[in-house]
Amino acid sequence: MTSTASARRILSGQDALRDWQEALYKDFHVHPELSHQEERTSGIVAEQLTGLGYEVHSKVGGTGVVGVLANGDGPTALLRADMDALPVKEATGLDYASTAVAIDDAGNQTPVMHACGHDVHVSTLLGAARLFAEQRDAWAGTLIALFQPAEELGDGAKTMVDGGLAGLIPTPDVALAQHVLVHPAGTVGPHPGPFLSMADSVRITLYGRGSHGSMPHLSIDPAVLASMVVVRLQGVVAREVQPGEFAVLTVGRIAVGAKSNIIDDHAVLELNIRTYSQPIRDQLLAAIERIAKAESAASGSPKEPEIEIYNSYPLTDNDADATARITAAFEDFFPAGTVQDFGRQTASEDFSDVPTALGVPYTYWGVGGTDAAVYAAAEADGTVSSLPANHSPMFAPVLQPTLSSGTAALVVAASAWLGRA
Repeated sequence: MTSTASARRILSGQDALRDWQEALYKDFHVHPELSHQEERTSGIVAEQLTGLGYEVHSKVGGTGVVGVLANGDGPTALLRADMDALPVKEATGLDYASTAVAIDDAGNQTPVMHACGHDVHVSTLLGAARLFAEQRDAWAGTLIALFQPAEELGDGAKTMVDGGLAGLIPTPDVALAQHVLVHPAGTVGPHPGPFLSMADSVRITLYGRGSHGSMPHLSIDPAVLASMVVVRLQGVVAREVQPGEFAVLTVGRIAVGAKSNIIDDHAVLELNIRTYSQPIRDQLLAAIERIAKAESAASGSPKEPEIEIYNSYPLTDNDADATARITAAFEDFFPAGTVQDFGRQTASEDFSDVPTALGVPYTYWGVGGTDAAVYAAAEADGTVSSLPANHSPMFAPVLQPTLSSGTAALVVAASAWLGRA
């Protein structure tokens, strides 16, 4: 039996799961939870896995859940889904739209939404986990279903590793994961090598001297200083990074002052950088530090700026052999034209922290979540970039075939290792 034949046998019960899976998805969507607060979600996941006969480990690294299903001798494959949502107010207008609110880490009340599709990830992995449990005669080995918290903070994978993950599971032969993206629903997008960028957020506190707005000569104005830093930073990628190398440097937040007639004594900038290589990352961080310090000195700041790097994400660099293996399996299973190389994505992920810590190869791919007709029309008139993307309050993957194709992709990928010969 080929791995594709195994996958088809495992997926033979997929239609019977449709109502169950869609109901789960809508429930997760209506009840999103912020990073490290995924108590309800992880509880449902643990309950479902236990009912399917998995050996379940809950509260791994806080709210992480791992299910292990041993099914005779054979390889071990790990499938992963992330569970957390975002502090975004939903504007989709769906009848199952989120109206949830939560208290964030700063103690502030915020609306919460699954604006990145993690509810799709949880639902498709639960669907795959159920199909593997119900069709054990079609595969052999061990399946690990890992549900990770706090991907949006970039530390959820590490918390599971630090929480003793390696001691709870057999070492997998491969780790596999996927993300719903703005591509036609029903498509899958494997890509060898670097797929998702590494990322860092940087917080810069710039210091000045406060004064009355009518007496600027007595101040060192941090608003002006911050403006000069922002302008100078715009030249880093354009004039310091070698053409052809990928780099993004975005200033996402400027905070200074509280009133129009008060010159504050400090300003805060928050930046985000994206790169595909460590040397370029180091170059950007060095340029940020150089510019912040130099502009502070030029302004006569009373002290050097404080620079904090946080929410760092590793490079998602897909193993060539594992990617070739799942690509062949996808092409053998899915209809012609639906397996597409989505190319490099500028988004970032912390999934790779798990296989890196375990010392195993991995591959990560995209699945389409946009209505195919809507996407085709946007492609025809050149407006694909205007379609609601991940992290938008309007982001809403179509229910089908997103769930069915995402579930199938997980089953087909894992079957490339676990399918019976």
